[in-house]
Amino acid sequence: MSLLKIVHYPEPVLLTVGKPVGEEEFNEDLRRLVDDMFETMYAAQGVGLAAPQVGVSKRLFVMDVPLDDDESNRVALINPEIIVQEGEQVGEEGCLSFPGIYTQVRREVRTVVRYQDVFGKMQELDCTNLSARCVLHETDHCDGIVFLDRMTILKRELAKRKIRKLQKTGKWD
Repeated sequence: MSLLKIVHYPEPVLLTVGKPVGEEEFNEDLRRLVDDMFETMYAAQGVGLAAPQVGVSKRLFVMDVPLDDDESNRVALINPEIIVQEGEQVGEEGCLSFPGIYTQVRREVRTVVRYQDVFGKMQELDCTNLSARCVLHETDHCDGIVFLDRMTILKRELAKRKIRKLQKTGKWD
């Protein structure tokens, strides 16, 4: 396994709708990419990481939102499709492609997502709270949506100002 480079906003791949993973792509290369994405996510201390965040314009992401007893809950979601969203939660979000930027984001409290596993088998995942937030955040990445797009106009402008300042000082690459 190897660590991948996490790209930072405004890298164009983050703002582009990812291509679906085709049936012929469910192979060892895909499983290696998924393993490398997990390794990269853990090294960056994240709970989710989408392929566009490592420069791959594909509809897939990995996540590991620990269960109540801190047990790992690793899952790779390929070609995710949100089929149910309900309720509302407001909570702080960060993003590995926006290091040091955190803000309150409104999301649904429950979501059901249909996806393929690394072998191409269809699965469904019913999640709530942080797991639902993670699924929605990472699916947004697959759709070319970044969490700046989910902020209020004022918070978005403040975040962009902070990013420009970090870019000028060379602390944002």
